Amino acid sequence: MPGMTPVIAKALVAARPFASIVDLNTFLVDQKVAKEQIDAFYLKAFVHVNLSTGTREEILLIPGAGNRMVREFTEYRPWKTWAQFDKEIGKYVGAEETNRLKKYVFIPVNLNTATNEDILSIPGAGNRMVREFNEYRPWKTKEQFEKEIGKYVGANEAARLWRFVVIQ
Repeated sequence: MPGMTPVIAKALVAARPFASIVDLNTFLVDQKVAKEQIDAFYLKAFVHVNLSTGTREEILLIPGAGNRMVREFTEYRPWKTWAQFDKEIGKYVGAEETNRLKKYVFIPVNLNTATNEDILSIPGAGNRMVREFNEYRPWKTKEQFEKEIGKYVGANEAARLWRFVVIQ
């Protein structure tokens, strides 16, 4: 990864998961990684931004996103579907750029109504998580999620997955 020394890489792995891209950015700045290196790093590794709650600071850390994307991302909240994102953001930047921006953002998945495809949109989720997310429906609490999903993954991974879901 650009700008990663073995010492920084080891510290980065030890500090995971990061709650937000702002936390990762603070970590990299504290490690004295140059802005150009951070920008290059974000093309390869990024903490996804929640489209419905992401802050201005988070959105501006998305490679290539500026004030216009802050305005557009926040204007159409709450985000419900990727089709909505394609339609609304596609009006301003086209399909290719819309698809590129999707690499850095997410729409929270409702654990009780999500389709298998919705669950697979969670970064790092595979068929096993689809099965487990479906098996424990109806979901009622974060504690239930941590207990049940924690049977299959560690606490850090359960916390990371929790960022991508909602219970409604």
